[in-house]
Formats: sequence, structure tokens, C-alpha cells
Amino acid sequence: MPPVDTLQGLVEHLGPRLGLRWLTPVPDQPLALLSADSSAGAAQSGAAQSGAAQSGAAQSGAAQSGAAQSLVGSLNCIHPNRLQVLGLAEIHHLADLSRAAGRDIVERLFAAKPAAVIFAQDIDPPPGFFARAEQSGTPLLASPRAEEEIVDRLQYFLTYALAERTTLHGVFLDVLGMGVLLMGDPGIGKSELALEMVVRGHRLIADDAPEVARIGPEILEGSCPELLRDFLEVRGLGVLNVRAMFGEGALQRREQLNLIVNMRSFDGDALAQMDRLRGSLSTRTILGVSVPEVTLPVAPGRNLAVLLETAVRNQILRLRGYDAGVDLIDRQSRSIDENARCLTPTPFV
Repeated sequence: MPPVDTLQGLVEHLGPRLGLRWLTPVPDQPLALLSADSSAGAAQSGAAQSGAAQSGAAQSGAAQSGAAQSLVGSLNCIHPNRLQVLGLAEIHHLADLSRAAGRDIVERLFAAKPAAVIFAQDIDPPPGFFARAEQSGTPLLASPRAEEEIVDRLQYFLTYALAERTTLHGVFLDVLGMGVLLMGDPGIGKSELALEMVVRGHRLIADDAPEVARIGPEILEGSCPELLRDFLEVRGLGVLNVRAMFGEGALQRREQLNLIVNMRSFDGDALAQMDRLRGSLSTRTILGVSVPEVTLPVAPGRNLAVLLETAVRNQILRLRGYDAGVDLIDRQSRSIDENARCLTPTPFV
């Protein structure tokens, strides 16, 4: 199957659902959906933005011939799209123009070097399109679907297919609806803790090598590579099939990354030096997105499963605006102020 970041791969994946068909011959070589100029900005954003002419809001991180180029959208010659979708509104607009103005619009459309031009609702391309497509080497496609549906489905597909990705070392879990990434040195017990969390009713997403994609400006989503799906490796037990052992409910395909839990070994002195009021909350930057991180000390006698659940619940409270450490400091301040007022002598009149 062709790669999903090529036009042929897109037609292979979405062709049956959208009824896509080639109006021009299939290109011999894979045609990249991201041009050399726009790949850096579009991949960094991780999300395919609409380029509809009505809003004029299609933006990408790169410029081509002085104009930003988005991935998919309706006819837009100001901010051209890599995939130009033409519906009845665009065809009627071209028909209402003078011959010279219409020819100029078509010239500008193909001069932007789109990856393809897609005609919605099985529209027959107007005269001149096949000739310009052949001259510029631009494929033409057609679909029986409405323009809005084509754009929506392509945006959703390209958001994931072309998102910037990285592979991390750790175990990714769904704990209380939060995506939690367990990180730490090899052999520290990440998989064992993940197994205990699965037994307690939480769900495994990926073991050892979760893949994280940036699907929005501040949104990271983690998933499991196909090869490792369902498996969890526990030292001493070998590779376990979590689906076969615990059932479908013990697994989840993907989840947003909300919290990183860094498991570290601490001796008694190092553990005593940790901030006992605020804990070890910090942040880690992944693909340009800051993710909250908590250090979970690993020491004999500590119930790591309970601590992990508590760390997640505490992070949920922080997201709701409550911080127990700040609350305690405020109570202490109010208590000190009240005691100070009580101890201040009242002057005699």
C-alpha cells in the first residue's frame, strides 16, 4: 500500500469512502502531499487547516510564491491549497466570469502547483482544465460526494497522517481518562506498574515505544505502533498479550498525552530532600508542547499503583484550578494574620 503522505496513498485509503476516481492517468511516481516549501510548516503544525475561500483563513507555516499554502480546501488563489476541491459554487463562479478572468483564475490555480484538483459531485471539468493539468503535471480526481464532506474527511485524515511524530521510551496508559506516560531508566519497573494498573481496571495503550503525534497547536496524542499492539513485556514473565489475558476493555487505541510520570530510584536522603509541600511538578517539552511532569520516587515499601492514581487525580484537580499546596499556604497565611490580630494589644482610649 502506498505511503499515506502521498496522493496515491490518500486515494488508496480514502478512495472507497469518498468514491475518488482518477480523471487523469495515475502518476508513475509517488506524488508527495507536502511540497518542499510547505512541508516544514505543515508538518510542524500537525493539523490540516481549511483553506476555504469564504473565510480566507487557510494558513501554513511556509510560503510559496509569496502566499501561504494549506493542505486542503476550496478554491483559493490567495492562499492556495495542496489539494484544491472544486464544488458547484466554484464552477458557477468560474462560469460567471469573463473568458479572460476565468482563464486567469485557472492559470493561477495550476501555477500554485497543487498536488491534485478534486471535483466534487462528479462535476465534469470545465474546458481547459485537462490541457492545463497535462501541461503542469497536476492530477485531476472526481468524487460523487459534496464538497463539504470531501474537505472535512480530508482534513481529518491528513491531520493524523501528516502530523509531526516522535517515538518515546516508556509505557503509555489511560488512567482515569488521562493519558499518562511512564518514563524512567530500564528495569525500574514501568511495565510491572503498568500491569498492576491494568489489573486495577485502567487501560494499556502502548508499551516500550509509544508513538506521539502533535495533532494540534497544544495537543499531543499517543498511540501504539501496529507491531507492538496488545503486547506488554514484563521482566521475568516475558511478553504478555494483554488483550488475550484481560480482554478488550484492558486496551485503548490512542489518548491525548496529559501527564508524564518519571520513575526514579531514591535513597532515604534524596527522598527526604524533596519538596514536601509542592512535590516535584515540572514540565517537559515534546514536539514543542509543554507537558506536565511528576517525579515518582521508587523506593522499597511504596505502593506505586496508589501513588500513580493519586498523581493523576491531583493533576485533574490542578486542571480544574485547585492546588492543595497553594490552598495550604493560603490557610497558613490566614491563620498567621488572625493570630497576629489577636496578639496585637488594643489601645486604651
